[in-house]
Amino acid sequence: MGQQDVESVMDTRELRTFTKGVLADLKALEQMLPTDVFERGIRRIGAEQEMFLVDGGARPAPKAVEVLRALGGDPAFTTELARFNLEANLPPYVFGGTCLRQMEQDLLRLITKAHQAALTQDCQVLLTGILPTLRLPDLGLHNMTPVPRYAQINQAILKLSGGRFRVRIKGTDELEVEHDNVMLEACNTSFQVHFQVAPEEFANLYNLAQAVTGPVLAAAVNSPILLEKRLWHETRVALFQHSVDDRSNAHRARGRRTRVRFGDAWVKDSVVELFRDDIARFRVLLGADVDEDPQAVLARGEVPQLSALRLHNGT
Repeated sequence: MGQQDVESVMDTRELRTFTKGVLADLKALEQMLPTDVFERGIRRIGAEQEMFLVDGGARPAPKAVEVLRALGGDPAFTTELARFNLEANLPPYVFGGTCLRQMEQDLLRLITKAHQAALTQDCQVLLTGILPTLRLPDLGLHNMTPVPRYAQINQAILKLSGGRFRVRIKGTDELEVEHDNVMLEACNTSFQVHFQVAPEEFANLYNLAQAVTGPVLAAAVNSPILLEKRLWHETRVALFQHSVDDRSNAHRARGRRTRVRFGDAWVKDSVVELFRDDIARFRVLLGADVDEDPQAVLARGEVPQLSALRLHNGT
């Protein structure tokens, strides 16, 4: 779900301090990569499953908080942006042997557990890319999960974008809509795989993942309908790019990149290239108190949290 003790309204001094923290963390990460801080000789895989909660008419049921309560605080489950979404997280598995079968079994167990908890709140779990029954009034702030981080992200992106999000997607039908918050992003759910590799393997495997994404996606499309319009076979791609587009009209006219994008270059040597590019292109959305000197932590032989870099990367 991300770091919660954040702030979206920062004065110039706070913004400068946090940005310095991000850069200090990046420098520390660059120093850490060649060392034994990161695991080597082993790969791990994990995943998260996002899901919709629906009522008896397959309409969105904004009951995530109640369902989480019914789950008894199980740490495998957490909130998402909308009250009608839920997320289940699998632990990391050593990549090899029967790990994929084990992941499937554990995921089915979690989905069953979520479904049973949902039934106690008069709703059900549904796995789909975009819920076809969603309507624009469902995407109001009344359905945003009451977590400060979400409200602050909404406030920060609205400030940058000029207060409106514009979505235009042309498929079999055409959707053109303006919206006044980030809840359009809540239309998307997915199954997300995480893959841990050694630092020296990252560039090749990241590039390979980029290369195969198109063919894999073509075989797994699952979101043809958005707001009652028949659009792309995989509408989540276009919607995700538009739903948190923080560019002003002027930036859009000049062709500035969207904050959400799907890659535009190969990595040459290191993951640091991606962090460096994001820091250079995208201003800070959320900040937090930076109370760690990563260089001092490294000098003590300890591992820094890199909290500023992680927060910027998460937005």
